Amino acid sequence: MKRWVPLSMIEENELAVIEHYSTEELVRYIQRLVAEDFPKLVQLLYRLDISEAKLKETLALQKDTDAGILIAQMIINRLAQKKKSREEFARKNWDGSEEERW
Repeated sequence: MKRWVPLSMIEENELAVIEHYSTEELVRYIQRLVAEDFPKLVQLLYRLDISEAKLKETLALQKDTDAGILIAQMIINRLAQKKKSREEFARKNWDGSEEERW
């Protein structure tokens, strides 16, 4: 079982930490942020580039579903997108010099 990381200790490594949470752990973490540190949740969603409009739409359309579950699923989906993008970028066959890649 993973150790719970206190909210006050999560800073730059926050994204790395949540990537290793199970879905249930992530849901509990999000629920905790909603209850105890909403500004930190907003900051996390911003750092993950979660669409505010999509989040509001999802929450409005699924009012009977726990917000922690919905937000956690959006985070999981976004992390998967970012991982896929990094893998595609790494596999891309670059033409030209190493300097042109940057």
